[in-house]
Amino acid sequence: MPAPTSPKKRALMPSSKLRKALRAAGHHLSAVVQVGKEGVTAAVLRELDQQLAVHELVKVRVGTESPEDRFEAADRLGAAVGAQVAQILGRTVLVYRKDPERPKFEPGPSPRPAPPDSPAKRGGRGGSPRAGARGEGRARRGRSY
Repeated sequence: MPAPTSPKKRALMPSSKLRKALRAAGHHLSAVVQVGKEGVTAAVLRELDQQLAVHELVKVRVGTESPEDRFEAADRLGAAVGAQVAQILGRTVLVYRKDPERPKFEPGPSPRPAPPDSPAKRGGRGGSPRAGARGEGRARRGRSY
């Protein structure tokens, strides 16, 4: 298969459920990093790195006066901070880097299962085994008896 001729057609990040979730979450974000007339500088990369450490998903706005094309700027931003570009929409770039301790979008290490005799396995402490008989279930379903 020949390589796409348009730069818009190149793959940013593998198309997957993760990319779809990132694009959906990024829709409501505001751009917190801006690339100005100097282009992608060390200060821009430093700020992007700090924002990714805090937020994991960041919108970057590439200004019209930037000497770099938006695709070039997106490539440099992703490569320099070890992140992936999830979307380029107009002059806005959505950048993602997984948080090693608390990932929000990708499943991290699964929590250890509770021991067999712990309260979590036995149904908790002090709870009634007939909670549904008290009427909570009926009220939630909207039925009246």
